[in-house]
Amino acid sequence: METDEVLLAVDPSLRGTGIAVLECRSGKVRCLHFDVVKNAPKLTVAGCLLEIHCRIGGTIEKFTPSAMAIESVIYVQSFPTAITLGSARGAALLAAAQRGLAIHEYAPRRVKQAVVGTGAAQKSQVAFMVRTLLGLTVTPPPDAADAIAVGLTHFQSLGRRR
Repeated sequence: METDEVLLAVDPSLRGTGIAVLECRSGKVRCLHFDVVKNAPKLTVAGCLLEIHCRIGGTIEKFTPSAMAIESVIYVQSFPTAITLGSARGAALLAAAQRGLAIHEYAPRRVKQAVVGTGAAQKSQVAFMVRTLLGLTVTPPPDAADAIAVGLTHFQSLGRRR
């Protein structure tokens, strides 16, 4: 992790997309920003996708990351759920691609394994470990904590590749 980098990390979901901006300087990772795109149940799918796209675009404009790490597609038993999740991912990926960010994808089990030590970790365990690892003063909401965990996984994988 020698290279300094600002990274946008995303945990996509139609109603609660987690967003985080992490910075790695001299091997030390810190969280610059985290948030959740909370879309109301009454908002249409198209409206949710637009909100995800706009909020991620705004975050990119504000923090100018060089790359995005995003959770990859998970196995779901329902086609409608898979399509909805894929649409949310697409809105996030489009925002990053439009701005020229390098995109890295990580499987959910790999993210949990990297941060908690087990691929079957619960959301509360991920949030606790994210807070502990980064020395945060507050525990991020679960969706934001998942996004931070995706970012930590990215930086961990960079360290292993070197």
